[in-house]
Amino acid sequence: MNREDTNQQGSKLLGKVYLVGAGPGDPGLITLKGKGLLECADVVVYDALVSPAILAMINPQAEKINAGKRRGRHSMMQEETTQVLIDLAQDHAVVVRLKGGDPFIFGRGGEEMEELLKAGIPVEVVPGITSGIAAPAYAGIPLTHRLYSSSVTFVTGHETAGKYHPAINWNAIAHGSETIVIYMGIHNLPYIVEQLTQAGLSSQTPIALVRWGTRPDQQELIGELGTIIEQVETTKFEAPAIVVVGAVVNMHKVLNAVFN
Repeated sequence: MNREDTNQQGSKLLGKVYLVGAGPGDPGLITLKGKGLLECADVVVYDALVSPAILAMINPQAEKINAGKRRGRHSMMQEETTQVLIDLAQDHAVVVRLKGGDPFIFGRGGEEMEELLKAGIPVEVVPGITSGIAAPAYAGIPLTHRLYSSSVTFVTGHETAGKYHPAINWNAIAHGSETIVIYMGIHNLPYIVEQLTQAGLSSQTPIALVRWGTRPDQQELIGELGTIIEQVETTKFEAPAIVVVGAVVNMHKVLNAVFN
C-alpha cells in the first residue's frame, strides 16, 4: 500500500501497527506470527534489547528504525516513538513495533497501543515470551516447584518518575509470594536487597542474577541476599539482567547442567 491508496469514500487508508514481542533473545523463541510479520513488514521500529539474530529476520527491503532505550542512553523518547509509529502508519501497510520480551510486560506496549488507538491507527498485539520467565528457565531455575514455590510476583526494579503509585511496597512483595522476579533491578539492587531484608527475608535467602538470558553469552551469578552485593561488585556484574529471589534458585545447581 502507498500513500495514494484510498477507500470507497475517498479517504486515505491507514496502515496497521503490530506490537510484536521479540522474546528474550534466542531466535527460536519468537512466535511464528511475530516471525511472519517481520518477514513481510514495510518498516520495523525496534528496541535496544532485541537480539541481532531476531533483527536478521526482518524483510531486507524493510526500513529499520532504532528506538532503543537503555539506562542513560535513549535513542528516542517515548512520546517521539509513538508519534513515529503514527506517522509511519500513514504511508506503510505493515508497521512492526518490535519490542524485547513481551510488549505488555514492562514494555510500555499498553502506553503505545493507547496512543495509537487515540490517533485512529489500527493496532494489534503479538505477545512474546518475557525474559522474566525465559531467563530463569535457561539458568535451570523453575519459578514454581511443588516443593518450594506455588506463587510468583513480577516487579520492576526501575520505576517511572511521577507514576500514580510513588513506590513499590517491598514489604508486601517480600511476604506476597514465594518467588520474586525483578526486571531492571541491577542498578537499584542494593536498595532492593535492603528493603527485602528489612521486610523480614533472611540474609540467606537464595538470589540469582541472569544476564542476557537465553543468548549465547548468558551469564549467571548465584548467591544470597546477604552476600550478593559484594559478589556484584567483585565480578562487576552488569545489566541487563533478571533477578530471581526465593528457594527455587537452589534448583540451579541441579538443573543448570542441562544448559552447559
